[in-house]
Amino acid sequence: MTFKHIIYEPGPVARIILNRPKYRNAQSRVMIEEMDRAFIAATEDDTVKVIVLSGQGDHFSAGHDLGTPEEIADREARGGLPDNLGGRYARSWEMFVAATMRWRNVPKPTIAMVQGYCIFGGFMFASSMDLVFAADNAMFLPNHTQYFPLPWDIGPRKAKELLYESRFLPAAEALDLGFVNRLYPAADLERETFAFAERVAANDSFFLRMVKFSVNNMEDAKGFSHTVEAAFNVYQLSSMPQKSFPPAGGERPGPRRLGGVQRAMELLEGGIPRGARKL
Repeated sequence: MTFKHIIYEPGPVARIILNRPKYRNAQSRVMIEEMDRAFIAATEDDTVKVIVLSGQGDHFSAGHDLGTPEEIADREARGGLPDNLGGRYARSWEMFVAATMRWRNVPKPTIAMVQGYCIFGGFMFASSMDLVFAADNAMFLPNHTQYFPLPWDIGPRKAKELLYESRFLPAAEALDLGFVNRLYPAADLERETFAFAERVAANDSFFLRMVKFSVNNMEDAKGFSHTVEAAFNVYQLSSMPQKSFPPAGGERPGPRRLGGVQRAMELLEGGIPRGARKL
């Protein structure tokens, strides 16, 4: 199985590695399709017990691909977004919600191993995994994206606080909120993650599958899947006038960013805030 934007390594602890370090593992259409194929392969392979999702290089993922040369070439070869509302809705649903929900429901334990930036679409990737292990340099930036489980991940009040302010969530704060399961120095992250994954892989596969089903089913009984679908419809409505940063007034030097990302970067570069202060 050959991939361009990911690496797939099968085994008892299988690895799916986002492999666009030049672009901080930006979420291209090809990457999403390849991830879907890799998760299917891992699901169908009885020798795979646990799946670890990670990013090549210094960052997990900087989010949606806003127009790298590779993404533009792919759009030209296969066609960009449909020019009608129904077509755009269907494409966005399949790429960003249906695929992500399939990964959430893979009948095997999954772990996101996060270092560096984990922004918007990258946060979607991480939040669809069962567990999140993070390096102490990880910086999470959630938003009201197509797949939106944030209130379930950290609670409704904290979700509102973060989204109202448009700020990064440092790894230590993410640990305190329960989004991150375990936090390690960056140099130890891979070793500790795989040591844990190997301990999990020593368990019976059917037992692990039933544990995951029961916990996911509890969330779904409380409305998880329905609220994700509803949030996607709201996202589609709210994103109609949305433009990549900057708005009218001409391009500014530097990378293209959505407005929410730009605001979060300005706060981060200004040193305000670096997470909630404890009294």
